Amino acid sequence: MISARWAAVCLGAGLLAGCTTPAAYPPGPVPVMMAPASPALSAPAAMAAFRQVATQIEPIAEAMCRDEGHAANCDFRIVIDDRPNQPPNALQTLDTSGRPVLAFSVALILDARNSDELAFVIGHEAAHHIAGHIPQARQNALQGALIAGILAQAAGAGQAEIKAAQRTGATAAARSYSKEFELEADALGAEIAFHAGFDPLRGADFFDRLPDPGDQFLGTHPTNAARKAAVAQVVARLRGF
Repeated sequence: MISARWAAVCLGAGLLAGCTTPAAYPPGPVPVMMAPASPALSAPAAMAAFRQVATQIEPIAEAMCRDEGHAANCDFRIVIDDRPNQPPNALQTLDTSGRPVLAFSVALILDARNSDELAFVIGHEAAHHIAGHIPQARQNALQGALIAGILAQAAGAGQAEIKAAQRTGATAAARSYSKEFELEADALGAEIAFHAGFDPLRGADFFDRLPDPGDQFLGTHPTNAARKAAVAQVVARLRGF
């Protein structure tokens, strides 16, 4: 459960009408709702754009979630992390009832240049839940800890050393699939954004402003070029190229 103070943006009757009814997939991107924006975009304008984008993304993401069938709960809750001084960040988690929560910091929202970027980021976080990445990561970590613990015990390690090996094994196992998960979320997130009427190629320009993690051993994220390539491949398929 998220313990921070959140401002819900896609909950409640009348707040964002139609959020709970899946819409038919449109044939492709439609004109964006917000023109390319400079970093000086006012906070009220950026927050209003985020709420509108969330309105369009949520029913598409929920419909895809049900179609994929990996998640038990497809009732997304999209929220803004309005705690002061938080860095640009987005995450997907579950509350205590198992409901998927997609959280976005104010700094991230203000950094977006247009609605396509907002749509891609929201779609990406929804995709982590749709693809079942949280339970997969937990299972990978448990298996890594078990194997590392067995090997340490066989080598004659003491209890403290075995626990340390288990922690290291869990971390290594979880990270070994993290790049794969990110690319999968990029691809599925691009598809969500596309069917919601946005341009994922334009949305993926978000990566151009992120530090490139490179191809680090046991890194948690793929290169920005690989992520943009994954999005481009999905868009080409959806457009029939």
